[in-house]
Amino acid sequence: QETGLCGFPPLQGHVVRNWKVRWFVLLQDKLLYYKIEGGKKEPSPKGRILLDGCTITCPCLEYENRPLLIKLKTKTNTDYFLECCSREERDSWALDITGAIHAGHPVQVQELHRMKNSFKLLENISLHNIVERMYDSSTGIKLTRNLDQGNRYKETFTGSALVDWLISNSFAVSRFEAVTLASMLMDENFIRPVGVRSTEATRSSDPSEKFLDDSTALYMFAESSKKNTSSKEEVHFNISELSGTIVKQGFLVKQGHKRKNWKVRKFVLRADPGFLHYYDPTKEDNKPVGGFSLRGCLVSALEDNGVPAGVKGNVQGNLFKIITKNDIHYYIQASSKAERVQWIEAIKPLT
Repeated sequence: QETGLCGFPPLQGHVVRNWKVRWFVLLQDKLLYYKIEGGKKEPSPKGRILLDGCTITCPCLEYENRPLLIKLKTKTNTDYFLECCSREERDSWALDITGAIHAGHPVQVQELHRMKNSFKLLENISLHNIVERMYDSSTGIKLTRNLDQGNRYKETFTGSALVDWLISNSFAVSRFEAVTLASMLMDENFIRPVGVRSTEATRSSDPSEKFLDDSTALYMFAESSKKNTSSKEEVHFNISELSGTIVKQGFLVKQGHKRKNWKVRKFVLRADPGFLHYYDPTKEDNKPVGGFSLRGCLVSALEDNGVPAGVKGNVQGNLFKIITKNDIHYYIQASSKAERVQWIEAIKPLT
């Protein structure tokens, strides 16, 4: 069956390494490509790519001057490179081809569509490690000169280039997740926006819109990040409260108590004794930056219509609130309704 998805990604020739325009048709188990003559596709296909056992790489950064590539490696180890006209087209083709590759596995297809707009950041993520890799002269992010509103900026990279780099280096699995990571890098002053487009976005009250996955938004390394020492006083925790069994852990977005800004934190839920601690993923020492006993706490979901008093910013939703025995209010966002339910159900028995 034909999906109705056709495009003009040039296909690199196998014998002569040149790029050719081909018309593609995605079927259930194969990708057909046709020559174009006089503006029309020829009636019979020029070739086909069998999708069974294929692996797909997107974004593929093997060709520096071709950022919109998809790479397909067949079961017989033949490499195909397809170039699209835009990021939207590339990502749409990649998702549909991946869906066709896994067509016999409906669970994986569901997972793919869920992954598009959710983030499950790596458990052992370290922003310091990411920044070190970004600085690497051979495998790091490529710094270029860019123009913005007539101003010339040296040593910058675009928002979409950083998202591509994070995915291709396996720091993120979806664009949504990579944007979340890039926002964390910006929040912690490892990178900063330059030029009008990206600077204006930082004024958005929605945390998911502060960093732009866009080829016209410019960013650069924040020089201060190399000597980014914190003068904040240390928070000390009793050994006993960190001795409980870990019941659940994961990344959630938490509103700060003083500045009311939203930051990604790694939360760890422990039982016997019941405590919830949160960690700053930019710190290497793996010590909590906050936490509280769950005894006597109240936990509840906050519905998305109408943001309650005490919550600032245009939040994405999936909010829940924990009120401690000492009447301290914590506002937390999960990445989906299902994740919010899981956290609430895990916390409730420990209160």
